[in-house]
Amino acid sequence: MPSDTAQIVDHPTGGDGLIAAAHGFAGELRERAAEIEAGRQLPQDIADRFAAAGFYRMAVPKALGGLEATPQQIAGVIDALAQADGSAAWCVMIGSTTGLTAAYLDPAAAARIYGDDPNTITAGVFAPMGTADMSTDSATVKGRWAWGSGSHNAQWVFGGARLMSDGAPVMDDAGRPRTQMFAMPVQDLKLHDNWDPSGLAGSGSSDFEANDVVVPLGHGADITRPPSLTNPLYAFPVFGMLAVGIASVATGLARQAIDEIIEIGGGKVPQGSRKTLAHRPQAQSELSQGEAELRAAHSFLENAVGAAWDAATADGSIGVDHRRDLRLAATHATTASARVVDRMYLLGGGSSVHRTSPLQRAFRDVHVATQHMMTAPATWELTGRLLFGLETDTATL
Repeated sequence: MPSDTAQIVDHPTGGDGLIAAAHGFAGELRERAAEIEAGRQLPQDIADRFAAAGFYRMAVPKALGGLEATPQQIAGVIDALAQADGSAAWCVMIGSTTGLTAAYLDPAAAARIYGDDPNTITAGVFAPMGTADMSTDSATVKGRWAWGSGSHNAQWVFGGARLMSDGAPVMDDAGRPRTQMFAMPVQDLKLHDNWDPSGLAGSGSSDFEANDVVVPLGHGADITRPPSLTNPLYAFPVFGMLAVGIASVATGLARQAIDEIIEIGGGKVPQGSRKTLAHRPQAQSELSQGEAELRAAHSFLENAVGAAWDAATADGSIGVDHRRDLRLAATHATTASARVVDRMYLLGGGSSVHRTSPLQRAFRDVHVATQHMMTAPATWELTGRLLFGLETDTATL
């Protein structure tokens, strides 16, 4: 039976050891990349070992047996995994950032979801694609959500929903419909088999559906309101941390592409040439420019995350300027990484087009990552308005 008391559990990895543990999966992930992609979801045995390593609990409070890692460590793990397999990194990105909701849930519900099993995996979608009919002690949730990444591996899945009462939307003080993310047991949901994308194919990002799933009110989390915990990690905006996670997948994929070009450069002789790729001036120039662009983007991202973390630890809050910079740096890192992958893909020539080529997979994966709303082109407009000092809705910043 679920308990209402938090259970503190020691994990085999913690701190900077998390990143080393992530790199430790590299060989297996590369060997099983075709299997992951063909299966269109992360194999459960890999997900279970990720859970045992603590990857899915990096953002879960220590009081619930989580690691409460720093944003830098979370980003480092995701980047390390993406250097081997983008889909695996994407699943960890979604699962780990979903763990932030533990700070927004009713404490008893958070203990029930996260505290009973140290290897619990959660997933979810913030977008309010469902409705929740509210009663005195429960909510009846219905809806269908796209982009349910990692749901096939999870025990609990969150779905964003508009709150309803007596058939009418519940409004907030500003006259806007209120929304919450509701945690639902995966066995109460229908997972649709409709994930067949160009990239990140192994992320299992299929639709999931709730048909009148009844959950206690405490299972709802409003991440647009202040969290119940004041620890520095939970001063980080959920949307900002999600954007940093997406960017970390992209930077890892860019590093994977650069490493692949370096590896094949000494042996590949382009058609019509007597020189290996490594000895061609154009290839040398393209590699250098790609390396410089990735390092610059990574540095901006690290700087923005570090500055926001310093504010969180010193003041217990993160201002609009830091939140703006998090989204700006994450969007820049994502788009810059896509450009780097494109450079390396072109350098690879005919080798890049084969499905067995890591360059081909990185090319497809990174261009799917660029489509996420947290780092999509509209973010340039949002952050640009703030840079101009214009009045801007920052609710999803």
